[in-house]
Amino acid sequence: MSSVWTARGMPSLLLATFLGFSGFAVLMPVAPLWAVHGGADEGGAGLVNGVLLLVTVLTQFTVPGLLRRFGWGPALAAGLALLGAPSLGLIASDALPAVLALSAVRGVGFGILTVAGSAAVAELSDPETRGKAVGAYGLAIAGPQVVLLPLGSWVAETIDFVPVFTIGAAPLLGIPAAFALGRVLDDFPSSGDHAADAGGPSTARAAITLLRPMVLLLGVTIAGGAVLTFGPQMVRDPAVVIPALALMELMAAIFRWWIGGVADRHGAERFVAPFVIITVLGVGAIAWAVHDQSVPVLLLGALLLGSAYGALQNLTLLISFASVTRRHLGLASSIWNVGFDLGSAIGSVVVGAIAVAADFSTALAATGVFALLTLPLAVRRRGLEARR
Repeated sequence: MSSVWTARGMPSLLLATFLGFSGFAVLMPVAPLWAVHGGADEGGAGLVNGVLLLVTVLTQFTVPGLLRRFGWGPALAAGLALLGAPSLGLIASDALPAVLALSAVRGVGFGILTVAGSAAVAELSDPETRGKAVGAYGLAIAGPQVVLLPLGSWVAETIDFVPVFTIGAAPLLGIPAAFALGRVLDDFPSSGDHAADAGGPSTARAAITLLRPMVLLLGVTIAGGAVLTFGPQMVRDPAVVIPALALMELMAAIFRWWIGGVADRHGAERFVAPFVIITVLGVGAIAWAVHDQSVPVLLLGALLLGSAYGALQNLTLLISFASVTRRHLGLASSIWNVGFDLGSAIGSVVVGAIAVAADFSTALAATGVFALLTLPLAVRRRGLEARR
């Protein structure tokens, strides 16, 4: 892979990603709050991001086909438009049906952005340095969330929702970068490489192989999605919740970037099991902190969960790409993103429902149990590698 292609394509990809995820991040906690402002309960608030992410998942299965049919530029530009424009529509109504409908439209756009973005990273990078490329891509995703995710809810609750909805339209500004990236990738010299992979595993076998990293990703995204969605409702004091969410996102950004270079040198597999354990410890600490209203424990939990949340995103994506031939990189991107967003959706809907029936501490504890149940998948693969 010539570094010329990476140099030409990566800046446009990172800019489109940064702007797209800025619009996504700022509304993650605020859209549910807007529904609560309109009279929805915790269950209704949980549905807001649940609908967004479930529609995202359904869209993600179609994205490889959309890229082949329409090309990278038009497909990614459409995704950014569908993600950004509905944010302005939220200004018109805080009624739950309207918020859910606009969330569904945003889900279509987010589904296109996520699959196209991670597939582009795989296309633009060599396997030997893919960890660093995925780390840079992850930083473009997590960077805006460090500031906008905790700040959005504070601005909405202390100033007004309208400025937040305006920032939520930021993906529209990324449309020119999407077309610039498309001009690089549509001319990309990949047809020969795909032909060389023609004798590789079938699509069905490749999909089965990709289920393991997807389930490992589910464990941390269910927990992380729950905290990011319900943080402002679990801890009402902005002076507490803003630092906690900011710390979690900061650690996610740092570890998603840092672990990429480490994985390039030492391999991704050996780090999965430790970070699964860190996930369990982090979400357990947050559950305890919410029950006892302990600020130090809350910050410790945010530090631990954020570290695992960032690291496991990078590691499982690298494992997914390494599990398939180049012909199935789009499939790997699609299934990994399904795992990420399905986990976040479950974290929103199920945790919201459990919180209505019991409380947030119980709901968070349930996510920790599920994360613990994924540990054998990580340990089993490490055991197989050791025997080899």
